Amino acid sequence: MVVLTALAGLVAATITAMAVYLLALSAAALVKPVPVPGAGPGRRLFAILVPAHDEAALIGRLLASLRVQRYDRDRFDVFVVADNCSDATADLARQGGAIVHERRDAALRAKGYALRWLLDLVRLHRAYDAYVIFDADSEVPPDFLARMDARLEAGAFIVQSYYRVLNANASPVAALREAALASLHYLRPLGRSALGLSCGLKGNGMCFSAETLDLHGWRSAGLAEDVELHLALLREGLRVEFAPEAVVRADMPTTLRESWSQNVRWEAGRLTVLRRDVIPVLRAGIARRDPVLLDAAAEQLIPPLSVAVAMGSVCFVIGAVAGNAIVVALATAGTAGLMIHVVAGLAAIRAPATVYRALLFAPAYAVWKLSLYARAAIAPAGHAWVRTQRAPTTEPRAPR
Repeated sequence: MVVLTALAGLVAATITAMAVYLLALSAAALVKPVPVPGAGPGRRLFAILVPAHDEAALIGRLLASLRVQRYDRDRFDVFVVADNCSDATADLARQGGAIVHERRDAALRAKGYALRWLLDLVRLHRAYDAYVIFDADSEVPPDFLARMDARLEAGAFIVQSYYRVLNANASPVAALREAALASLHYLRPLGRSALGLSCGLKGNGMCFSAETLDLHGWRSAGLAEDVELHLALLREGLRVEFAPEAVVRADMPTTLRESWSQNVRWEAGRLTVLRRDVIPVLRAGIARRDPVLLDAAAEQLIPPLSVAVAMGSVCFVIGAVAGNAIVVALATAGTAGLMIHVVAGLAAIRAPATVYRALLFAPAYAVWKLSLYARAAIAPAGHAWVRTQRAPTTEPRAPR
């Protein structure tokens, strides 16, 4: 029992340290608003890149939202790579006004490979000023490109939009994903922007100046290609800026069964990045005394908050049974801090009551997430691009 209590104390202290770190980011986000730049000139040429694998059910919605952009239609082109598709994705994308390239490669089947291949073709089309990347299941507001133009005009080289859930009201599972992204995709990036750090790449709604992506290329093709690329760019001195005023929404799975394969891929990718990339970034941050690199490494060491809260609760029980007040205090402080961080994120995005109510489902979700973590660690997912089952949302949404 002594060894178990000591281990619980170590875990509880780690959770408390994570909570302090996240609360500091929360405070920075809420105390120091990020300024929104004025309108850009509207003269930049954008290439919009859409990697798609069997997205016939959803890609039409994205293309429809791009057709109504309040940006000169002659100043942007939409490119779709229909990657190893077995449905009508390519035909529907052409009907939606996109320039479509069909890719067949039985060996290299992943989003990163598709993007790298598409970029080589796009560069032959004409010289662009910037590239924007969207997932095929997304929807964007009419001012998206204008917002990105303004950020680039203000001096940004890489910009991440606010990537959130489109169907948060569809089920508790989708609502919990909105709660998670309120922290991961909104509150933390806001705090990092306020502190001059890098907000990170989230895989969807990313914008790169042409000089940046042409120079550094799309190198990553793993299960967490956005994280891999972010860490690589940081080591070369580049920082990602956050544009909370530019929003991209996408459908999320509505059941745990639908979420399983997607989450296993994500967590397997995170674990791969942890093993391969985080230590070099941490070492570089220490050697350079660079808070941007240190923060990026720290972010990758933080597990999903549902898992962290579950671990804190277990430590609390162990400490209480052992009669160890220090373990109990650390577990209580750490768990409470994480929960405050979650609520702060929900308050920041003005989440509806349905998302708050979904938190009641969090304990069951945490158990599911722990089993998923074990699956990802023991038998990592392959690199094949497998479409996650989800239906297009049709519910009305209030504009943000």
